[in-house]
Amino acid sequence: MQLNIKATNLELTDNLRAYAQQKMDMLDKYLGKLKVINAHLEISKTTNHHLKGEIYCAEVNLDLPGDFLRVEKTEKSLFKAIDKVKDHLEVVIKKYKEKKIDRKKHKQKLSAL
Repeated sequence: MQLNIKATNLELTDNLRAYAQQKMDMLDKYLGKLKVINAHLEISKTTNHHLKGEIYCAEVNLDLPGDFLRVEKTEKSLFKAIDKVKDHLEVVIKKYKEKKIDRKKHKQKLSAL
């Protein structure tokens, strides 16, 4: 999957870019035949003045033909936020595909009547 990565309030290093790309590439097997028009990942440090340390946010937006999938996670570790957003996006993709299959079966059932 071709991924556009944006970093806000932190430096986007080559290691960070490679890690994010590797995690998002793991989702290709769940996407299957779904065509991804655009895939955007934004990683950011929310603020610099939290009492309990830095808070990081990872957000993924997938543009599919006729649909849009979005997942956002906030964690104390940047890598953990990327992992969580990948895991949650996996669930969202599975639900989306099931819903699409159910719609198709329902249409077939109606046309058979």
